[in-house]
Amino acid sequence: MSVPVEWAVSPGLTPYDEAVRAMEQRAEEIASAGARELAWLVEHPPVYTAGTSARDGDLVTADRFPVFKTGRGGQYTYHGPGQRVIYLMLDLRARGRDVHRFVETVEAMAIDTLAAFHLLGERRKGRVGVWVAGPSGREEKIAAVGIRLRHWVSFHGASLNVAPDLSHYDGIVPCGIKEFGVTSLAKLGIRAPMSVVDAALRASFERHFGATIEGTPPIAGAKPNEKVAR
Repeated sequence: MSVPVEWAVSPGLTPYDEAVRAMEQRAEEIASAGARELAWLVEHPPVYTAGTSARDGDLVTADRFPVFKTGRGGQYTYHGPGQRVIYLMLDLRARGRDVHRFVETVEAMAIDTLAAFHLLGERRKGRVGVWVAGPSGREEKIAAVGIRLRHWVSFHGASLNVAPDLSHYDGIVPCGIKEFGVTSLAKLGIRAPMSVVDAALRASFERHFGATIEGTPPIAGAKPNEKVAR
């Protein structure tokens, strides 16, 4: 792609439902009006989200956090403070119209980001996302990927666990997989500020998807000391 992708970061916590509406609007503008592509980085208040393959039994504690049904691929996942979510509104009409390759490239972006912190992230057949070896050698998921396409424009994207409260995953069966755990940079001993993680993500994104320019978030996140309605 010769036109740089906008790169925007929302400070604070961005309500999940508002983010979805903003993504859908931007994806429509890209598809119908030629708006610039966007990579948008956010953190959310604690929520559980159900993808198109989510099973009812995988929601273990239904009243713990708000639950949103969403059109992305995948099953149940968690979003919350300390997790970096990167939403990708990219035009696959100009990027090959290959959904499988696109998901693999998003995974590769996460793997390269982990490599910047000297961590080996890996794919596993039949398990979308990125996995690392935990302290005991057990495989644990550190990055999730869930994509939706409309008119060949993507939205939703990926999440990377930087330093979330991992006990919040106890209310679901993450991605429908019981035999493996979840982890984070912090759990693995890497106490990286979110800004440092963002810089690594941006460098990796540019290697895989092309140049970026500074952009404006579609909506502003709440300031850190503001309460976000849940």
